[in-house]
Amino acid sequence: MSLRILHIDTEHGWRGGERQALWLAGELARRGHRSVVAARTGEPLALRSAEAGLDVVPCSPLGELDPRAALQLHTAIRRERIDVVHAHTAHAVAIGALATIGTRTPMVVARRVDFPLRTNAGTRWKYGRAAAIIAVSDAVRRVLVDGGVNPSLVTVVPDGVDVHRTVGPASAETLTGLGVQHGAPLVVQVAQLVGHKDPINFIRAVAHARRIVPTMQALLVGDGPLRGDVEREIHTLMLDGVIHLAGYRTDADALLAAADVVALSSREEGMGSVLLDALAFGRPVAATRAGGIPEVIVDGETGLLAETRDPEGLGSAIARLVTDTQLAARLASRAAARANEFSVERMTDRTIEVYERVIEGAAVASRTRRASASISDSSTRAP
Repeated sequence: MSLRILHIDTEHGWRGGERQALWLAGELARRGHRSVVAARTGEPLALRSAEAGLDVVPCSPLGELDPRAALQLHTAIRRERIDVVHAHTAHAVAIGALATIGTRTPMVVARRVDFPLRTNAGTRWKYGRAAAIIAVSDAVRRVLVDGGVNPSLVTVVPDGVDVHRTVGPASAETLTGLGVQHGAPLVVQVAQLVGHKDPINFIRAVAHARRIVPTMQALLVGDGPLRGDVEREIHTLMLDGVIHLAGYRTDADALLAAADVVALSSREEGMGSVLLDALAFGRPVAATRAGGIPEVIVDGETGLLAETRDPEGLGSAIARLVTDTQLAARLASRAAARANEFSVERMTDRTIEVYERVIEGAAVASRTRRASASISDSSTRAP
């Protein structure tokens, strides 16, 4: 059965969630399904979706409950005869919930973070309209259920990674241009500079690792509101010239592929989809045990894990992977094999199963309503 799906993602910029939405929409289209992407005009998701040949519906809400934007999507749902709406972000849930009012189109919600849901009436309403919630990890599922979500609504579908990509490591010239010393052992972290990614933990971990490997260099790829705090911590720990802030980069994949070690210092993490890239590129990983990370990185098999907020533990893991080349090579080999378990194709298979289930559920509910209405009408007309 060919499906018609409206994907909603109204975020600014380009992060892991937007890439997942694009990969899913593209894979669905390759299988003969119709993917329509609702995204902000001029933002990377809208531009890249159009470049991939997907239909794009402009959606630039002024807030979560923008009635004008919801009406535009409502019109698109009816015009395109959409079978299922997939809200890919928390902000998209509200606009999707509004847009589906008055339709029989079910809404599927993606949840990629392990933050508890807010307990206000608005959150209860918008998530209450979801026919299914896709959690990217068991850790996220537990948080949802603990927050009062009906367990039967939640299905775990891990994020995917394009295992067919050929990504070469960044050139020596590119790394030198970012300040990295040629030939130095390199640890790379790709993450926003926001609280739950805990970049300060990364900086302190590098400081500890440098006591063991004095020549180590580090690259922090990403930007965010904590950039000032990060710069101050680098200066305080006298790591100027050691940790290089690359900011937002379109070549983040190549920078990851050039790493001797890929790190992720999060204190909260739904899954850590950047770690899937590390697996696919065959890079050894040093990360924390936050959220769903242990569901991706198997400690001692595909990487080394430390406790959250433990920079010495994370730093020791980084240093060990740099100094023990046999261990690093063994973990990297196993990482590349494990990446296939998280392919975009597998993610799409599991997501289609959710779509088909909620579509059938909506059809059954519709038939039940019609039958009830028919019985009521017959009773009214009976002599």
